[in-house]
Amino acid sequence: MTINNIDNLKNIESYYPKEECGIVGVYNIPEAANFAYLGIYALQHRGQESAGIVSSDGERLFRFAGMGKVSDVFKEQKLKQLIGSSAIAHNRYSTTGASFLRNAQPIRVESRFGTIAMAHNGNITNAWTIRHELEAKGSIFQTTADTEVICHLMANSNEAELSSALTYALGIIKGAYSLVVLIPDAIYAVRDPNGFRPLVMGKKDDGYVFASETCALDIMDAEYIRDVEPGELIHISEQGIQSSFPFKKCSENLCIFEFVYFGRPDSKIFNKEVYDIRFRLGQQLAKESPVEADVVIPVPDSSTIAALGYSDQSKIPFHMGLIRSHYIGRTFIEPDQKIRDFGAKLKYNAIEHVVKNKKVVVVDDSIMRGTTQKKIIKMLKNSGAKEIHVRISSAPTVYPCYYGIDIPTSEELIAHNHSIEQIRTYLGVDSISYLSIEGMKNSCYDNDNHCTACFDGNYPILPESSNGFYSNQKLLFEEYYVEEKL
Repeated sequence: MTINNIDNLKNIESYYPKEECGIVGVYNIPEAANFAYLGIYALQHRGQESAGIVSSDGERLFRFAGMGKVSDVFKEQKLKQLIGSSAIAHNRYSTTGASFLRNAQPIRVESRFGTIAMAHNGNITNAWTIRHELEAKGSIFQTTADTEVICHLMANSNEAELSSALTYALGIIKGAYSLVVLIPDAIYAVRDPNGFRPLVMGKKDDGYVFASETCALDIMDAEYIRDVEPGELIHISEQGIQSSFPFKKCSENLCIFEFVYFGRPDSKIFNKEVYDIRFRLGQQLAKESPVEADVVIPVPDSSTIAALGYSDQSKIPFHMGLIRSHYIGRTFIEPDQKIRDFGAKLKYNAIEHVVKNKKVVVVDDSIMRGTTQKKIIKMLKNSGAKEIHVRISSAPTVYPCYYGIDIPTSEELIAHNHSIEQIRTYLGVDSISYLSIEGMKNSCYDNDNHCTACFDGNYPILPESSNGFYSNQKLLFEEYYVEEKL
């Protein structure tokens, strides 16, 4: 794809990497579904396509899921029907499987082990291969989500106990998974041996909470205890807490993009404060790519903390030169009389007073296709910016992710086939610089335990496919129906 062809991509929601998923587990807390609701509400930034909760009263599981944001899916009457003192919850962005109600999680299945519910954040890289093998043996799948593969592997195992069947299934799959599993009288939490995706553990009164980020614990007034460790399986029941490490040990590969973009600034993930790391990314960016300028502005919201770090290190004043609307729905109506760059204007607007006749440093966390950035630059020029210098608080994104982030295919990524100078010319800016991979790692305090595959192509685990072609992870399962009536 040429740079000019990138301009033909119209979907405003596709210009940035999509959030992954958020998961929550609650055990032995009265009105557990209400707390699970609060948890995924706090994790709404990790997925807005669907939301679901499964609760347990100790004997039965109760499930409700719907398409849309958490507050739209769950009303008071629905939450009242989700009774019990244990629950798991999920909000979703589809990295594998299409955006249909049948793919909404948590999934709930009936099996020889009884009723099981499961919520998954991540991406199983060998799901395609396993699914075809299971289908050849007679398995019938109800969804196109990779999570269902785990349930089928458990059912097809020779294990007599659920815990052993779960361990067996997870020993076969590859890739990224943070998982919460609910049965009527117990809850499981598990993280893959590489530790790609985060999962934290907290305590509230006599109960326990699991979540993708600590901001979910905060909204429940739960105390953060620790991270679920890579390769750890935690089982909580009336008999107490059991922790085991049943999987083959391997090197940690913590997703560095969690710090760059996904994690909420008030969260703690991978035992580190997101705000602190993001601020350090901005400081390191200023050290590596200084420039004479009058003002530093972020592309809100995920770049704001990095821009503060850049301003702190460079001593260039920080201002909010762009304002972002937080009230854009999934669809919107464009006037019949077309407005140029309507999508970008709907999301952002420049403050002329801040940028007019100024040399402006624009800090963003990443560039995928470059289409939104180009329109933002045009806004700033129209508002009178004298010079524009783009600074990116991550390395060039050159490769797709196979571990739970919907980064576009390599052919769509502007940095894959174009030089930095070509990107600068395309955006129409005076200069552009990215943070180095080493600078990113140094900002995270640790040089050797982060996954940087989307920047350098060094994949810890390669995806498998039936035809040997490594396609975008959303295409791992072909959607069988073009439309589905909900």
